[in-house]
Amino acid sequence: MAILQDTNFWVGIGFAVFMAIVWKAGAFSAFGTSLDARGERIARELQEATRLREEAEALLAEYEAKRRAAESEAKAIVRAAKTEAERLAQETEAKLNDFVARRTAAAEERIAQAENQAFADVRTAAAEAAVKAAELILRDSVSGKAGDAVLAQSIADVKSRLN
Repeated sequence: MAILQDTNFWVGIGFAVFMAIVWKAGAFSAFGTSLDARGERIARELQEATRLREEAEALLAEYEAKRRAAESEAKAIVRAAKTEAERLAQETEAKLNDFVARRTAAAEERIAQAENQAFADVRTAAAEAAVKAAELILRDSVSGKAGDAVLAQSIADVKSRLN
């Protein structure tokens, strides 16, 4: 009976009796129920987390699609703006070239008119100088009534030929 005097034996017996009382009181079933409830709660939280993750992925995909659509629209707008800017630049350049051509033509026309006017002025001045020179020469060489008639006729001839 040495076993009855061993403390380990009595600790084992006490533990077995304690476990029997706890089992009889239903602590194990409450513990199992508690674990089952906790497992169900964790499963519901996992289902909720899965649902939220799926919603987040759907939202992410939707926003990614919207972002890609916005980027492509922005690229289209930029392309259209570049095309419009190039068209406006070409149109402006054409208008500028036309303006310069018209101004050049007008300036050349004014220059031609000024040249013609200068030629006419020079011709008139030369004719007047020739008439005066002829008048002086004829006056010195011819005198009297016959000289005045020849002088008048000669001046008229020179004026008509030079103009």
